[in-house]
Amino acid sequence: MSEPKTPTTPAGDTYKGWVFKWTNYIKGYQRRWFVLSNGLLSYYRTQAEMGHTCRGTINLATATITVDDACNFVISNGGAQTYHLKASCEVERQRWITALELAKAKAANMQAESDDSGDDFSSSSPPAAHGQSGAAQNSEVQSALRTLGSKVEDLTTCNDLISKHGSALQRSLTELDSLRLTGEAGDKIRQVTERATLFRITSNAMINACRDFLALAQAHSKRWQKALQAEREQRVRLEETLEQLAKQHNHLERAFRGAAQANASADSKSTAGPGKGEASDEDEDDNEFFDAMEENPEFITVPADPQFHKRSSSNVSGFNSEMCSDDQSLNEEPLAMSQESPSQELVPLKKRRTRIPDKPNYSLNLWSIMKNCIGKELSKIPMPVNFNEPISMLQRLSEDLEYHELLDKAAKCHSSLEQMCYVAAFSVSSYSTTVHRTGKPFNPLLGETYELDRRRESGYRSLCEQVSHHPPAAAHHVISDRGWTLRQEITVASKFRGKYLSIMPLGTIHAIFGKNNHHYTWKKVTTTVHNIIVGKLWIDQSGEIDIVNHTTGDRCHLKFAPYSYFSRDVARKVTGVVMDKDGKAHYVLSGTWDEKMELSRVMQSSRGGENGTEGKQKTVYQTLKAREVWRRNPLPDGAETMYFFTALALTLNESEDGVAPTDSRRRPDQRLMEDGRWEEANTEKQRLEEKQRSVRREREREAASQRTSSQSEDAVDEDCLTDPSLKSAHHDSHQAIWFERCEDRITGEHIHIYKGGYWEAKDRGSWEGCPDIF
Repeated sequence: MSEPKTPTTPAGDTYKGWVFKWTNYIKGYQRRWFVLSNGLLSYYRTQAEMGHTCRGTINLATATITVDDACNFVISNGGAQTYHLKASCEVERQRWITALELAKAKAANMQAESDDSGDDFSSSSPPAAHGQSGAAQNSEVQSALRTLGSKVEDLTTCNDLISKHGSALQRSLTELDSLRLTGEAGDKIRQVTERATLFRITSNAMINACRDFLALAQAHSKRWQKALQAEREQRVRLEETLEQLAKQHNHLERAFRGAAQANASADSKSTAGPGKGEASDEDEDDNEFFDAMEENPEFITVPADPQFHKRSSSNVSGFNSEMCSDDQSLNEEPLAMSQESPSQELVPLKKRRTRIPDKPNYSLNLWSIMKNCIGKELSKIPMPVNFNEPISMLQRLSEDLEYHELLDKAAKCHSSLEQMCYVAAFSVSSYSTTVHRTGKPFNPLLGETYELDRRRESGYRSLCEQVSHHPPAAAHHVISDRGWTLRQEITVASKFRGKYLSIMPLGTIHAIFGKNNHHYTWKKVTTTVHNIIVGKLWIDQSGEIDIVNHTTGDRCHLKFAPYSYFSRDVARKVTGVVMDKDGKAHYVLSGTWDEKMELSRVMQSSRGGENGTEGKQKTVYQTLKAREVWRRNPLPDGAETMYFFTALALTLNESEDGVAPTDSRRRPDQRLMEDGRWEEANTEKQRLEEKQRSVRREREREAASQRTSSQSEDAVDEDCLTDPSLKSAHHDSHQAIWFERCEDRITGEHIHIYKGGYWEAKDRGSWEGCPDIF
C-alpha cells in the first residue's frame, strides 16, 4: 500500500498524515494515521481503518498544544486525554503545529458563537456519588453570584445619584452664571462651571462604560456558568475513572495472585510475583506484547547417572558431614571474647528488643511530591520522612550480616569451591530482607557512623561511616573472630522513571578468609521499586553477579532473573554455576533471592542442542540431588505493622550506651519517626539538613582560603612546581574519621578502608575527634 511520507492537505479544513504516537513502555512510539477535520483530531492504525474503526479523538476547541523538542509535541484536553506525538522531522512537526493551531482557533470561535446563541443555562445536578461536594460547590457559586448581583445594584444606585446630583449642580451653576457677576467672582464662577461640565462629561462616560460592562457581564454569565459546570462534571468523571481504574487494578492483581497460587500448588512451585505491567492505551484485543524480560536459561540440569553416586559417595558425604560439623562446631566453639576477658563469661548476653512502635497511618499525596522527581537523582531531593523507614542507610548496610553464619561456615571449608558456594549464598541472602521493604532508609549525614557490636553473641564487629555526601558513599568494615573479614564501599545511584524507581549500588564487596587467605570480590545487582504512582508497591532484583576468588581463580556467575508477567518460571529466581580457574563447572546453584538457595554437585557436563531463537548452545549439567545451603528466617510476629523489619532490623536502632556521638542511634529525626512523631521528625530533618549545608559552606570557604595561601607559596616552592600532587593534597574537602582513602590492590579502585582506632576509642570512652552533626 502506498503511504505518503508527509501530511497532505485536501480541500477544506482536513489535514492528514502519519505521526508516531507514544503507546506504552512495552511498545514505545508506534506509527498511526492522524486526521484533522472540523476541529477534531482523530487517529487510526492504518488508512484502511478510517471507514470503520477510530482509535481516539480530541476536540481541539478545549485542547492545549505544547512543543517538547525539535520533533515531539503534546496535545491534551485537560487531563482526560493526552497524546504524545513525534513527527519524522522538524519541518513536518511545524506543519502539524500550524494546522492544529488554525483548527483550534476556528473551533474555539465556532463554540463561542454557539454558546452566545444557545438556550438559557439551567444548572444540572451533580452525580449522586458526589452530591454533597457538588451541592457545596453549587452553594458557593450561588453565593458569589448573589454578591455580584448586589454590587451591580450598588452601581445602578450610584449611577442614579450621580445623574441626579450632577443635574442639580449644573442647574445651580447656571443660576449663578445668570447673575452676571463681574470681576474676580465672575471669573471664579466660570472656572467652576467649566470644571463641572468636564466632570459631568467624565461621569457620563464612566456611567456608559459601567452600563456596557454590566450588559456584557449579564450576556456572558450563562457561558461562565456553563463552563464552570462543565469543568465540575469533567473533574467528577475523572475522579470516577481513576477510582474505577484503581479497583480494576486491584481486582486484576488479586486474580493474578490467586491464579499464581493455584498454579504453584499444582506444580509444587513458589508463588508468583506482582501484577501485570502497564498496558497500552489502545484496544487490548490487537495488542502485540513483546516479552523482553523472559530469557532462555543459559544451562539445563538433569539428574546424573546412578554410576556417579557410588563413584563420588565419599566426596558427597564429606561435604555433607562438613556442613554438619560446621554447625556443631559453631555452637560449641568458645568465643574469643571470653578468652580475652574471662570475667565476661559471667555477664549474661544483652536482651535485644523484639518490637518497635507500630507504624502510624499518615496520609500523603505521593504524586504531588514525586512528579517533580522524574529523571532526577533522589539523593539530592529533600523527601519527607513519610517515605522512609526508621533506620539509616548505614544500618541497612549492616543488615547484610543477617546471615553471617554462612561466612562462618565458609571460613571452615577446606575446599575453595565449597567455600565459594557459601559466599555465593551469602551474596544472595542479603536481598531477602528487601522483599517487603518499600520504605526508603534515611540518607546519612556526612560523618555519620553506625556500629554493630555482636562479638559476644556472634563473634563479629561491624562499623559503617558516611564518607561522602555527593555522591553519597558509605564505607563498611566487619571483622569476625571466626576467621573472616568483610569490607565494602557502596555508592547508591537512583533514578525515578515515573512508574518505577531504579536503585543502582556502585562499589565492590570484599570477603577475606584468614585461614587460607582466600579473597573474594563481587558487586550488587539493581533494585527496582515498581508501581510508584498507582497500585501496590513491589520490589524486584535483577542483574548478574560475578564472584571471583582472586587467590585461586575460581568464579561463580549468578543471574537474578527480572520479573516477567509472561514467564512460567518461578518468580525472583536466581541461578548460578561455580567454576574453577579452568572454567570447569563443579556446582550449580538455584533458588530464589527471597526464600532459599540450593546447590547441586556437577558430575558431568555437555553441550546441548541449539536454541531456536538465538542459535546458542545450552550447557547440560548432570547433577546430584540438590541440597539446601540457605533459607530465609521467618519474620517476627506483627512485622507488617513494623515496616516488615526482620529480627535483626528491629534491634538496629535500639538505644545503646557507649556508642560514638555520630552514631545513627543518636539521630533525632530518625528517633522521632520511630516513636511515631512524624511531623516533629520532618521539622528536625530539615534542621539537620540545613546544619549540614552550613557546615559544608564553611568547609568550602576554608578550602578556598587554603588554596589561595598555597598558590602564593607555590611561587617560591620549587617542589610544588615539580610535583602538582603536593598542591592538591591539602585541599580534600572532607576527611573520614575512621577510614582512609587509598587504592585497592585487588581491584585498583580508590576506596575507603578502615584504618583502625574506633573500638579502642570506644573502650576509652574518648570521642574528641568526632564532629557535632546532630
